[in-house]
Amino acid sequence: MLAFWIAAAALSAAVGWLMLSGSRAAERRVGQGDPALAVHRRQLTEIDDLAARGLLPEDELKAARAEAGRRLLAAADEAPATPTVGGRRAALVVAFAAPLLGLALYFLVGMPGLKDQPFDARLREWRAADPAQLDPPRIAAVLRQVTGERPNDPEAFRNLALAEMAGGDAVAAGSALRKAVALAPQRADLWAALGETFMVQAEGRIDADARTAFAEALKRDPASLSARYFMARADIQDGKVVQGLDGWRSLLASLAPNDPNRAQLLAEIEAVERNGGLVQAAPPPPVPAEGQGMPDAAAIRGMVEGLQARLDAEPNDAAGWVRLVRAWSVLGEDGKRDAARAKAKTLFKDQPDVLRALDQAAEAPR
Repeated sequence: MLAFWIAAAALSAAVGWLMLSGSRAAERRVGQGDPALAVHRRQLTEIDDLAARGLLPEDELKAARAEAGRRLLAAADEAPATPTVGGRRAALVVAFAAPLLGLALYFLVGMPGLKDQPFDARLREWRAADPAQLDPPRIAAVLRQVTGERPNDPEAFRNLALAEMAGGDAVAAGSALRKAVALAPQRADLWAALGETFMVQAEGRIDADARTAFAEALKRDPASLSARYFMARADIQDGKVVQGLDGWRSLLASLAPNDPNRAQLLAEIEAVERNGGLVQAAPPPPVPAEGQGMPDAAAIRGMVEGLQARLDAEPNDAAGWVRLVRAWSVLGEDGKRDAARAKAKTLFKDQPDVLRALDQAAEAPR
């Protein structure tokens, strides 16, 4: 803290010196006068000198004097305003008052007694804390340190990607998943997750990068439910509606009867059939393949809270609200589930299919 105040005092002194130097330069200019006016006055003197020596005829003398006088008056009109010498006092007051005012405000609203908290110390504190008490940015900071300690562990980078996505940073999540894929290129779940980050970056569209990632996932696991879903969705998005719906129906048939994703997928199929091949702007949640590892409870909760924050800021996402209601239901948060469903029903009160999907999501098994 002492070093900070020494640096602040030195900076204030430097600023004061610069202000005073400018004020002194202005005073010197005041003493010297405007150089342009001096030039025109010399011209008048030279004209009188030429006339006195008989080198300038009378008629030319009058014209030369008139022109020189006109230029002198024009230069006087255009001369800048003369700065006041009293500016030095004002500069001194500002230079000394600014740091004193800052110090007073710091002691009034700051916390001068609080100990310094280096980032390493905070990281140690976060790593020792209950993950459920940390928000996604702090979880991501801890996991970045973990990946530095375990640079050859694809699972560490996968968990980091989950935390980055929960914090709303899809670009950082994609970077972590690229490293995970490079370490374990045979894992279909990592390719599918990478495709999902590309979708988020493309604002819900399945672009060429996302399609390539999902195709790589299917090469390694033709049964990957997430990749199958999004590849079929890409077909519908690109106008291949019949092919895409066939893919979704095949996926629906492969889901267990009690799978909570069945109702949402069926609602999507019916909506596309009604809307003539149009899909909603935002996709429903990815369906994890059997046997794939799931994120821990803290990471899941962080992702759900991140979704809640996004929907509060951008509420016109019907599929996102269905996802949120289902997620809170699965986590056993009945109060948050009911609040989300009530808000969504108010937003989409004129869309019966969305209302049905919200009710079905609220009944998702735990």
